[in-house]
Amino acid sequence: MALAKESTPVSARNGTDQEAEYRAQTRVWLRLLACTTLIEGELRRRFREEFDFTMPRFDVLAQLDREPSGLVLGELPKRLMVSAGNLTPIVDRLVEDGYITRTPSNLDRRVQIVCMTVEGRKTFRRMAKSHGAWLAELLADFPADRYEGLISELDELKGAVRDALQKP
Repeated sequence: MALAKESTPVSARNGTDQEAEYRAQTRVWLRLLACTTLIEGELRRRFREEFDFTMPRFDVLAQLDREPSGLVLGELPKRLMVSAGNLTPIVDRLVEDGYITRTPSNLDRRVQIVCMTVEGRKTFRRMAKSHGAWLAELLADFPADRYEGLISELDELKGAVRDALQKP
């Protein structure tokens, strides 16, 4: 089922159609939430048990792994969609444990640059390999030939939500 690019205006729908559409939209949201909650809960458990690590710490390392020369600290909350206040203790702990460094920028001493250490990169790569295997295990019963279609549908849904958020 492809998402319609153009839909009937809400005012033109009758009450029954509108209620059915609201129910379907709610069901979509609940299914997405259930999938996310199930997968995230299991990943959190496995990170904790196998690496004594948290998902937020892994997520920070994943962002830094994409940027070998480091990132401006202020960019991390945007990429991770969290507040700077929530990120600070995570970054502090990663620095303390020797996985990342935090140094002032040469151009502006007020700006901090965070980089992964060699040990951090080694640890991250080991965890990322397990993370991939865990996801493969969790999704193994979903038909592989349906991934591309599902990704396409979810991309359209994401675009529709972004468009709705940009409306005045």
